[in-house]
Amino acid sequence: MATTALAPDRADHHRRRSTRLRQRTTNRRELSALLLILATAVVLYAWGIDHAGVHPYYSAAARSMAANWHAFVFGGLDPSGSITVDKIPGALWPQALSVKLLGPHNWAVVMPQVLEGVLAVWALHRIVRAWAGPWAGLLAALALTLTPVTVVLDRHTIPDTLLVLLLVLAAGSLQKAVATGRLLPLLLCGTWVGLAFQAKMLQAWLVLPVFAAVYQIAAPGSRWNRAWRLLLAGATALVVSCSWLLLVWATPAADRPYIDATTNNNPFTLVFGYNGLSRFGHDPNALGAVAGTAASRTTDNTGWTMLVNQSVGPQIAWLLPLAVLALALGVWWRTGQPRTDGPRTGFLLWGGWLVVHVVVFSNSNGNHGYYTAVLAPALAALTGGGVTLFWAEYRAGGRRRAALPLAIGLTALWAVAIEGPHSEFAPWLLPMVLMLGLCGTVGLCTRGPRTTRRAVHTALAASLASILLAPAVWATSCLDPRYAGSPMSPLAGPVGPDYRDGHHHRATFRRYPLSKPSARDAALLKYLSAHRSGEKYLLATQAAYGAEPLLRATSQPILVMGGFTGLTPYPAARRLSDLVSTHQLRYALLTTRRPPTSASAWVKRNCTPIPPSAYGRTSDGSFALYDCSRRAN
Repeated sequence: MATTALAPDRADHHRRRSTRLRQRTTNRRELSALLLILATAVVLYAWGIDHAGVHPYYSAAARSMAANWHAFVFGGLDPSGSITVDKIPGALWPQALSVKLLGPHNWAVVMPQVLEGVLAVWALHRIVRAWAGPWAGLLAALALTLTPVTVVLDRHTIPDTLLVLLLVLAAGSLQKAVATGRLLPLLLCGTWVGLAFQAKMLQAWLVLPVFAAVYQIAAPGSRWNRAWRLLLAGATALVVSCSWLLLVWATPAADRPYIDATTNNNPFTLVFGYNGLSRFGHDPNALGAVAGTAASRTTDNTGWTMLVNQSVGPQIAWLLPLAVLALALGVWWRTGQPRTDGPRTGFLLWGGWLVVHVVVFSNSNGNHGYYTAVLAPALAALTGGGVTLFWAEYRAGGRRRAALPLAIGLTALWAVAIEGPHSEFAPWLLPMVLMLGLCGTVGLCTRGPRTTRRAVHTALAASLASILLAPAVWATSCLDPRYAGSPMSPLAGPVGPDYRDGHHHRATFRRYPLSKPSARDAALLKYLSAHRSGEKYLLATQAAYGAEPLLRATSQPILVMGGFTGLTPYPAARRLSDLVSTHQLRYALLTTRRPPTSASAWVKRNCTPIPPSAYGRTSDGSFALYDCSRRAN
């Protein structure tokens, strides 16, 4: 009897042990796959960043902020902090700290973006895994890693990289708040959104209506309980978002830089006017004309076709059909489930993220192609969750099993349509995508009683390869300097301002190295340093255009008249006269490439032009150096 009684116990023990071993094997495979994806991200984002094409304006500001804590806090464009950059400096803070710790090198200013990109991949994996399972998390992480605009952006110094990371973290906190009903994750979500506001201002708030709707729809608790919790989270997001604005607003104007891109020296005008309402209309206190000028240069990047035009489509839109089908079926198939249904909540969250950004981008002006990087996490998450859902229905059989081959087939055909205008870029890509898509779709559709498990998995692998191959090719093209993207408006592959009719017209985009001035700028710096006699400013420049190369090469204070565009009314002519009379400024560098201002007119009336030969520079007619210690005749 004792032996008989112990036998079931031994069998249960063996079953539990076998289950634990299988789980450990699965966990090891998942960890190995995740590490491989993260390693791929590191290679794609970091390879060759010592020659990265850093943004000339942002990198100049990062070096200035690294040289002076006053400039660091307020986002001063030059080390003296006379005028700010034309954005909130949140995204520049990591770059400035990196330059301060590691030195003025290109790789040092790009390194924070590499880390932010890799962290976003890791965070998205954890979030999607908790929502849709381990394989969905891995597929989402891989899709984000291979998104071309993500790769090209993580290799540059544009603020959107930090925006994407912080919004992904916010989505993860919201997902946890909905699942647990706890207040702390919801407040943390508001904090992440507020920090994202420091990186990209109003764009960070686009997710707030989606987050609020998802929480109100799916979180546990009564309606009023959910509502007051949302109010607390919204207040948290507002306070964190406006923290820098309030600090600057409360600081006397004499103790901080002038706020660029404004006529009233108000930080709220900078954010809500120049970088906000000017995208849709006009703010009289912001330099709205500048936004209009930007819009005129990017007319193709607006309207409902923005995401699928020949420049932007290859950056972001490869997985769009699969994501849209996943959103529609993921919500439809969960109809009738409880209000707090987790799978449906995830589709609403990421689908809402995608829809609201598409609507806003399609109705705003001045869009750059790289703005669409914020869509990448939503597309990746819907891809991971959608494929996992379709695969489960495929294995279960029934009418829904057709969703998987349908989604794969449509996405593969969509990839062919996007790649078509650029078929000369990689001639082998179109046939390969078609072949893989056909094999995968046919293999999935012809499954029968005698079809082996290996054959089904092979068809699935071919299907996934067909939808990921094209974005992977465009993403890896960034490692080639010819396709690494413009420093000021980075796009992957053979698109952008230097490509016409599908052909590259320059060997490489111009690079803007830190601390390595051109021979012409080095000669100018040598002349200015040799003739400087205790003045506060090395020189004054008309707009940031003339100051950028000098600010990247030296940590000496430079007065940037007119700010980024040259149109900001700072300094006034009287202020400029006072600086000269009190021996704080001697030289001014004017340019014909910016409209004249009262300050530049004062320089021409009161200062003496210096022959370019005096400082070893050949005149090209675009710049003229003036000595204000000697009055003009």
